[in-house]
Amino acid sequence: MSRYRLRKHVVEPVFGHIKECRGFRRFLLRGMENVRAEWSLLCTAHNLLKLAAARA
Repeated sequence: MSRYRLRKHVVEPVFGHIKECRGFRRFLLRGMENVRAEWSLLCTAHNLLKLAAARA
């Protein structure tokens, strides 16, 4: 199996969706704790939108 085909099984598409579809390019807050909180909020929103789309 080629390496390129393996990319479908890793998390790269998630980062691509967050960057392109959500328009997220940089963190708004400073500090590791604040960045973790911002990233968690972004991931939660991403997962909720995926669940909503699956139910529609």
